[in-house]
Amino acid sequence: MPSIIGQTLFSEPSGRPLGLVFLCGALLLAGQQGYYVIVEGATPFYSTLFMSVGMALSGIAESLPKSRRREAGVLRLTAITVLMSLLVILFLTPDLITA
Repeated sequence: MPSIIGQTLFSEPSGRPLGLVFLCGALLLAGQQGYYVIVEGATPFYSTLFMSVGMALSGIAESLPKSRRREAGVLRLTAITVLMSLLVILFLTPDLITA
């Protein structure tokens, strides 16, 4: 019996609309970060960068053609790893993210 995680990670990509939503969200987060750093002169807020990278990887995974299940699964797994590392860093050394 195949596992639920394997079925979810390596399922067919859902298509371009969901991938476009993730990519637009990543672009908005990166643009917001760029505005605050360049125009306002604020220090970079690294959690926003982690979230935008995770969303971009998910968007790319969902935008792949349906025949690219394995590549989509690897991108999804990488996105989950990036976002989970954000949570681990927040719990272990929050000064790295919030400073």
